[in-house]
Amino acid sequence: MFTDVPPSYDFVNRVLTWRFDVIWRKKAASESLKNSPSKILDLCTGTGDLALQIRKKTESGAKVFALDYSKPMLKLAITKANKKKFDDITFIHADVANIPFPDSHFDSVGIAFAFRNLTFNNPDHDIFLKEIYRIIKPGGRFVIVETSQPKNKLLRSLFHFYMKHITSPLGGFLSGNRGAYRYLAHSAINYWNDQEATDYLKSYGFSQVTTKMILGGISAIYVAIK
Repeated sequence: MFTDVPPSYDFVNRVLTWRFDVIWRKKAASESLKNSPSKILDLCTGTGDLALQIRKKTESGAKVFALDYSKPMLKLAITKANKKKFDDITFIHADVANIPFPDSHFDSVGIAFAFRNLTFNNPDHDIFLKEIYRIIKPGGRFVIVETSQPKNKLLRSLFHFYMKHITSPLGGFLSGNRGAYRYLAHSAINYWNDQEATDYLKSYGFSQVTTKMILGGISAIYVAIK
């Protein structure tokens, strides 16, 4: 879907979210670093924004890893990390269906705006979630920042209108990848609300899931404890 990276990829995301995505990733990074983890994985890192925020906030000497299936995405992420002199981030080219780490390896795993891609009408969602659960230590954290559904009907309608009539056409025009942004709008409009996401995570064994709603529920940060 987003395996080809146009030069404007990050710029388009900033425009479409009014730069709120930067703020949300900072919050997710802070959640990922709670309890002083020693190993943190940014799953589906894309162009590396969450991994860079985690590395920037790291004070305990935690080792940061970042994984993605897209080589072009990883190439851009590595370039961004090098510019910030974060050459100690370990970037990995791999599929979430086969994460190349042993059981109970990470204290914390984060994912920003890609959990929906793993789970929305995806026949492989079961494989993905079992792999994610497998690599997290008992008591470890799975931190997700993702679109959600506002409980307020008017706000929900406005959010859906924005996704369908602004995000989809404008994102497609600016990036040249119309299909990807049509999918983004469609999946965000039809994705889970916070309770559905919580129930889903608990069904895979996470013992506790807390939710922080953002902008009235347009997005949410989930913290699932193994």
